Amino acid sequence: MTAKTAKKAETREAEAHETENPKQDPKDTSNRIKDPKDWTTGSEPMTGAQASYLKTLAEQAKDDDAFDPDLDKAEASQRIDALRKETGKA
Repeated sequence: MTAKTAKKAETREAEAHETENPKQDPKDTSNRIKDPKDWTTGSEPMTGAQASYLKTLAEQAKDDDAFDPDLDKAEASQRIDALRKETGKA
């Protein structure tokens, strides 16, 4: 195989790889944004990152009742979204 032929084969392989990756398809939005109530893990306890961010937003909004350590992932996400809008971070 000559260097020119090898380069063409390498280019075709790279192009094929790029078009075959479903994660790079901008038309596929199936896994981008889901309603928290539709999450399969939504009923699990909120993550540490969610708890930290929610606590920060609650403090910024001066809303002591906004943070509840017993929220699940879906509830925390919804409360974070609401507080982001309230604090102008959305």
